Amino acid sequence: MELTGKITQVLPEKSGTSARGPWRKQEYVIEIPGDYPKQVCFMVWGDRIDQFGIQQGQELTLHFDLESREYNGRWYTDVKARRVEPAAQGTADAFDQGGEQPPMVGDEPPF
Repeated sequence: MELTGKITQVLPEKSGTSARGPWRKQEYVIEIPGDYPKQVCFMVWGDRIDQFGIQQGQELTLHFDLESREYNGRWYTDVKARRVEPAAQGTADAFDQGGEQPPMVGDEPPF
């Protein structure tokens, strides 16, 4: 799955030690443009924090996995980044200005 938007928040890095050794994670908030913009909090684990180098204000395309787990009868869902890349030039601007969404793969052209 993927989302394209602008990083609006970079939350503090968290770290600790588990039975498997030391761990690090950092959370970010990405705003998805549209008539009703949405904000999604996602996380990056381990060395990918340094590798991705995500900064507030960047326009990015986020490739992610969803994972849910149950704890004490409640369900919690994580959005985990797999890959991050700069947003395609003009994609976010077109959405901000009410432009048409680019066609999806498999859409047939109107005749």
